[in-house]
Amino acid sequence: MGKYYLAVDIGASSGRHILAELKDGKMELEEVYRFQNGMQEKNGALCWDHEYLFREIKNGMKKCKELHKIPESVSVDTWGVDFVLLDADDRVLGDTVGYRDSRTQGMTEKVETCISQEELYKRTGIHWQLYNTIYQLEAVKNTHPEYLEQAESILMTPDYFHFLLSGQKYMEYTIASTSQLLSAATGDWDWDLLELLGFPKKIFRSVSMPGTVAGCLRKEVQDEVGFNCKVVLPASHDTGSAVLAVPAKGEDVVYISSGTWSLMGVERKEPDCSLESMEADFTNEGGYDHRYRYLRNIMGLWMIQSVKKELTEDLTFGEICEMAAQESIESIVDCNDESFMAPKSMIKAVQQFCRKTGQQVPETTGEMAAVIYNSLARCYADTLEHLETNTGRHYDTVYVVGGGSRAGYLNELTAKYTGRRVSAGPTEATAIGNLAVQMLSDGMFADVDAVRDCIRRSFEIEEY
Repeated sequence: MGKYYLAVDIGASSGRHILAELKDGKMELEEVYRFQNGMQEKNGALCWDHEYLFREIKNGMKKCKELHKIPESVSVDTWGVDFVLLDADDRVLGDTVGYRDSRTQGMTEKVETCISQEELYKRTGIHWQLYNTIYQLEAVKNTHPEYLEQAESILMTPDYFHFLLSGQKYMEYTIASTSQLLSAATGDWDWDLLELLGFPKKIFRSVSMPGTVAGCLRKEVQDEVGFNCKVVLPASHDTGSAVLAVPAKGEDVVYISSGTWSLMGVERKEPDCSLESMEADFTNEGGYDHRYRYLRNIMGLWMIQSVKKELTEDLTFGEICEMAAQESIESIVDCNDESFMAPKSMIKAVQQFCRKTGQQVPETTGEMAAVIYNSLARCYADTLEHLETNTGRHYDTVYVVGGGSRAGYLNELTAKYTGRRVSAGPTEATAIGNLAVQMLSDGMFADVDAVRDCIRRSFEIEEY
């Protein structure tokens, strides 16, 4: 029997359980379970169903038992910024509202009465985004102050699932950094900032680094899934895990973690909290081994995913790419425009943007996809230009990891607009990074460079 590790990788639209083992110096993956995810309207807000998600986490673990492949450890990674508040009896206070909900409208102005955006960036290194935890907590403070009064703890989404699995409460560094409440200097909570904003400091635990062993499965979970194993904190923010799986070494590496969001940036040992960095829309999120993910958030494949849901035709993403490649439409939209955040119709939102800016309006599926893919690639090129200016470095290759690495047409466009070589893969980057932290924690690798060497040998990489 091999030595297995289990990654539970939960994205905005789906989750999956990936088992891994090392064989002949290579990492071998096996998807054992997959489930759907998405926000649902509840009490007038867009919410996550955490009870359902935890049931699915356990269901996937049961599959491991059925396969007679018991993992040494399990780790959960998710999207960033969202959280739960727990009372003294560890009951969730209120609904588990998600980042696409509109409750944060007007909250930036309220936060700015306490601290300017410039000072906030200087302290945290995190770029302003309306959905950041800081603004969500401000919304709670203004609409449900009783929740903060009753709260005994706050846990980010993956931290909450680790708590349900192990019974132990931890706040992991990479996911905590997405809150815009961590000090860029210390890597821990900015306690003075919390006090300034009127957020109860008692509910925040000091952050823990990826690789921390949270404990073993709770007895109830052991009985349900049929085995016991360690619970290890990965780089709990899915992008933190994905960046760890970039198959390249050194600081002269620019990556795109391509999925629902496109996160484009570099790894750095020090944050850049300058005004110039803020004005260029860059953020300094936490990475493995206290590194910084210096990157820009780009709307990503969310746009094409949303279009696909509206189509009456049953098309695959590959077929949509092929249709887009046949079009010559030159219209470009700003992928980060607020109108694309959560429109009732993405198709109408793109058409309206083109109409408003005096460009050709896409009418067919192929034209719509071509506009979106070309707009994404143009945005990547603009981001690369800013990265090189801000870091003073030149990047020969753009490394694309994650589900978007399979989008050959988008990769070709990225190479065209950036004028650089594009290295695409591995596809399962988030799960691989999650698993890598577990293996590092278990002593299977000496360091990050050894992990990345293994990843290069283990998975197919395409170049454009």
